Amino acid sequence: MTTAETASGATPGTRRVTIEYCTQCRWLPRAAWLAQELLTTFEAELDELALKPGTGGVFVVRVGDEVVWDRREQGFPEPMAVKRAVRDRVAPGRTLGHSERIP
Repeated sequence: MTTAETASGATPGTRRVTIEYCTQCRWLPRAAWLAQELLTTFEAELDELALKPGTGGVFVVRVGDEVVWDRREQGFPEPMAVKRAVRDRVAPGRTLGHSERIP
């Protein structure tokens, strides 16, 4: 393992999540709630989570520079879908517990 890697295999750039949200649409509460969910789930795996104000109906989640969710293409995300996308990049192979199980 190089010094640029963590125990999870993620590089430092992939340990940063950005949620860009539309200020015109008043989506800050939704972005803040999703941020809380991600920080609670990945408190040991993430180095940083940023909320980035935007306009024009934007709601995009990025891990590093990679877009993992874009409202324009995929609609508003369920938290579990975003958690899976983030997990796959920052903690591959990690289980998300009971909420990930199929009934």
